[in-house]
Amino acid sequence: MVTRTGQGRDAGRKAQQAADSRPVKLLGRVGLAAYGVVNLAFAYLAFKVATGGSGKPDKSGALQTLANQPGGQVLLWAICVGLVALVLWQLAEAAWGYSGAGSDRRRLMRRLASAGEAVVFGVLAFSAGKVAAGGGGGGSSNGTQEAFTAKVLKLPLGQVLVGLVGLGVVVVAGFLVYRGLKKKFTEDLDLARASDPGRRIALTLGQVGYAALGVAYGLVGALIVVAAVTFDPQKATGLDTTLSTLARQPHGTVMLGAIAVGVACYGVYCLFDARYRKG
Repeated sequence: MVTRTGQGRDAGRKAQQAADSRPVKLLGRVGLAAYGVVNLAFAYLAFKVATGGSGKPDKSGALQTLANQPGGQVLLWAICVGLVALVLWQLAEAAWGYSGAGSDRRRLMRRLASAGEAVVFGVLAFSAGKVAAGGGGGGSSNGTQEAFTAKVLKLPLGQVLVGLVGLGVVVVAGFLVYRGLKKKFTEDLDLARASDPGRRIALTLGQVGYAALGVAYGLVGALIVVAAVTFDPQKATGLDTTLSTLARQPHGTVMLGAIAVGVACYGVYCLFDARYRKG
């Protein structure tokens, strides 16, 4: 007689085998490369704003920019499929991976990181599919974020909740900077297969790229905290408005230009990640 526990284990093994299959991992690597392309488009928009042009410097703006190119709809569907496979891959890692990571604490942290990546890639995959299907996605997230923040601020302890969210974003941003500067991203890579120049380039791109992303999202988190302290939801702007506002500050164009270059470095690093990701 097969018990429910046995059935659950069988289902878990089948799910693991499916997520760890060669086709899923291959498509997952395509997803990593696609993620790099999205970040390169994001960097282009940020640099465009930094040099006085117009644009929406965030991931949704990047997707819309890609959609407007010749063959953009096909490209977005390819990005969506690749990212979905990447989500499955990272969910498998979060559930069963890193058995050789050493201590239980280290294994737990690695699994949580994979779960976090799965969420990020899943949201982007949904957005890519929505834009590819003609459902938009290029509009500003600023109004939505303000409206949501305003609702939360009206709740009991709403200021505390918004403040905690802002602090959470700042903490994640700090982790990205730390991950870059301390080269923690190399834990996911198998650079033994890379040439010496390729290894040095990947390390430099990862360090600069993660730090730039951390700074960008750190600014967003800081503004969410300001919105909580001042009880003003209009302070909680999205990434596009945050970076566009930064460009209008003294020396802001230089800072935004530096962030754009850093994000471009991260976009290229994603291509190395796709080539040398463990698994």
